[in-house]
Amino acid sequence: MKNTNNSSNYNSIGANMTIHPLALEHAIEICNWSYNPPYDIYNWPTWKQLKKDEIEFGDPVLRKEQYSAILDIQGHLIGFVQFFPMSNVTRLGLGLRPDLCGHGLGMSVVALITAEALRRTPDQEIDLEVLSWNLRAIRTYVKAGFHITDTYMRPTPNGMKECHCMCYNPST
Repeated sequence: MKNTNNSSNYNSIGANMTIHPLALEHAIEICNWSYNPPYDIYNWPTWKQLKKDEIEFGDPVLRKEQYSAILDIQGHLIGFVQFFPMSNVTRLGLGLRPDLCGHGLGMSVVALITAEALRRTPDQEIDLEVLSWNLRAIRTYVKAGFHITDTYMRPTPNGMKECHCMCYNPST
């Protein structure tokens, strides 16, 4: 799955935001985001550490192929998305800038990235994972057409945690 250099704009979804390649300055900015508890589990390691370990968007190849920036109409970074390729599935990973969380922007962001995933991989299932305690995110995903299809334990920076897999199926 390739991340093109063209931006995708979805003004018809109701918010003025676009998807662009995740530039180096975006990656560094994301590493400086700080979420309040209990959402601090979503804080990233420092840029220095990600780059040293060449993991996630610290790996320039992964950053180019899987990660995109979500920019507002003024070109400010408001979030990011990972389009993670799996067998017949595109798994979405996403993050919203901490100061924007809880203000009703999530639905527009999820609609935007889901539309982009469907554009990129129209014949694949779209899914995502969410920690089971994150009811705010789960409500947003359900409104956007995702449904819980599985629940399991998975490793996190804070140990094993219960997680839901949610698949996109707007017709049910």
